[in-house]
Amino acid sequence: MRPGARNLITDVAGLRVGNAQDARIKTGVSVLVGETPFTAGIHVMGGAPGTRETDLLAPDRLVQEVDALVLSGGSAFGLDAASGVADGLRALGRGFDVGGQRVPIVPGAILFDLLNGGNKGWHENPYKPLGRAALDAAGKTFELGTAGAGYGATTADLKGGLGSASLVLDCGVTVGALVAVNALGSAVMEGGRFWAEPFEFNAEFGGPRHGTHDPASEPRPETRPGAATTIAIVATDAALTQAQATRLAVASHDGMARALLPSHTPFDGDLVFAAATGAHPLPEGFETVRLGHAAAQCLARAIARGVYHARPEPDDIHPTWRGKFG
Repeated sequence: MRPGARNLITDVAGLRVGNAQDARIKTGVSVLVGETPFTAGIHVMGGAPGTRETDLLAPDRLVQEVDALVLSGGSAFGLDAASGVADGLRALGRGFDVGGQRVPIVPGAILFDLLNGGNKGWHENPYKPLGRAALDAAGKTFELGTAGAGYGATTADLKGGLGSASLVLDCGVTVGALVAVNALGSAVMEGGRFWAEPFEFNAEFGGPRHGTHDPASEPRPETRPGAATTIAIVATDAALTQAQATRLAVASHDGMARALLPSHTPFDGDLVFAAATGAHPLPEGFETVRLGHAAAQCLARAIARGVYHARPEPDDIHPTWRGKFG
């Protein structure tokens, strides 16, 4: 396995990502959109999720493909970002055809960033226009760190951020991950060493460094009750059914657990979407296992990259990784 050309989820051909953010509010939105509809699944392991249109991702539902996936800040207010994306897709003639009416299928998930130092005194929900702006900005390259849905994200001890990574398997299938890291847990040990370091390629989040962990230490969620959630998308160009995409999302949670300590707590809404464009038939045999393993590795690396690339902003409540350790 090796990283793709961009080391981004958009190394999966046919996918684009757009970011939009509001610096005053300290929040943002990220959109993954396909050139054509794609198969999607989801798996939720956190105890406090916030989602839109995720029931239709079950394998027994009528609609088997979606037009876009949305990650947003803003807690429940951020669910409106998907409405802005749906409006933009409808204007482009995209969507599920129901008697001549096009209905864009846009599942989404949110993280909690309402206590991060930004001005949340808005008079009108800002997330619908942010969603539309993110869709309009969609492209093959995009910013990491303090951008999009990761703009106002935090972890237990550092700023969070938006991360992405990719891998090309020996069979030719590509896998990528996109994640907004807003965890109750930490992405690093003492000394700034990332938990995801064993999976790093080419010093993509700073290279090896010394770090230790006290096995007797305990998480302290009482400092940020409910102010968490890491939301992610893993994607592949393999041809998967909705059931297989769901299994891919399940396997990808291993990567979240490897990169964040702790993860999947009752205070986090941790979840993973999986997307499959279907461009390449998946070889028979063990390749489904390799695919899940690669997706987990991508997600672990993407989490570290999101924290690594965060930049300082006014009124931050946590330092950046580079500011503290770089």
